[in-house]
Amino acid sequence: MTLPKADTELREGYAEVGEGIRLHYVEAGEGPLIVLLHGFPEFWFSWRLQIAPLAKAGFRVVAPDLRGYNLSTRPHGIEAYGADRVADDIRGLIRERGAEKALLVGHDFGGTVAWATAMAHPEVVDRLVIMNAAHPRKLNEGLKHPNQLRKLWYFFYFQPPGVPERTVRARNWRFFRRYQRDAQPPYTPEETERYVESWSQPGAATAIINYYRAAVRQSKQAQAQLRPISTPTLVIWGQRDRYLGPELAEPSREDVPGLDRVERLDKASHWVHHDESERVTQLLTDFFAPAKAGGAAPKREPERQPVHSEPPSG
Repeated sequence: MTLPKADTELREGYAEVGEGIRLHYVEAGEGPLIVLLHGFPEFWFSWRLQIAPLAKAGFRVVAPDLRGYNLSTRPHGIEAYGADRVADDIRGLIRERGAEKALLVGHDFGGTVAWATAMAHPEVVDRLVIMNAAHPRKLNEGLKHPNQLRKLWYFFYFQPPGVPERTVRARNWRFFRRYQRDAQPPYTPEETERYVESWSQPGAATAIINYYRAAVRQSKQAQAQLRPISTPTLVIWGQRDRYLGPELAEPSREDVPGLDRVERLDKASHWVHHDESERVTQLLTDFFAPAKAGGAAPKREPERQPVHSEPPSG
């Protein structure tokens, strides 16, 4: 996969993060480390409108493909896609890139991973931003209400083996493409083709769906592992989200005592960082400014990682 043309240099590589997992990532800029975690059914390209502006603002930006997605390793088995396993990947990525901690951003399922990382590995999260991803306790409460349960019907449709994979592949990935239909402006044909290419990687459909299989099967375990998050936290929420009601945006203060605020963007859909890209980038820049002012730039390794052209096996 070739990188898109940009006026900011994009460096591409793979990070060995443990347990045989290699995460493909794109990196730009220098300064305090920002890690951007994409959601379902995207990949690092989800952050194409934020990477260059954040790099120009004085940050080092790393946008990985989560395990199973695009060019990252696809481990076998549903349990491999639990949020705790993916959170371990993010801790490993931060350390592999030579940093003690990072400014962590997550959208959608990437937000779920970001919540899990902040709970399980608070020592590597300097500041936390969540975009349209309910805190796990809030989501669990929401699923007790029929209207919210109806919006997330696909959580349960994805549970049996085989059939969901055939469904999402049908008609040139129509299911996944329709999931993104609320984006404004709509994704261009060229952008959509980038997504189709990522979904078409061998084994990618099963890996992507396995996140939902793991989430449902490990829900009780996940609730038992909840821990308060004292890390300074900003929630950015597109109010026109088709999948998550606006009442899910604000976590309880008991769960997130470090909550700074919830920034609601009235005209944005679930794809808030696409719909309101400049506003979201400015919110990130402002919220992360203390990392620059305080001289909290993470350590760098003396040499860059080499660029790899071949995807890892998995």
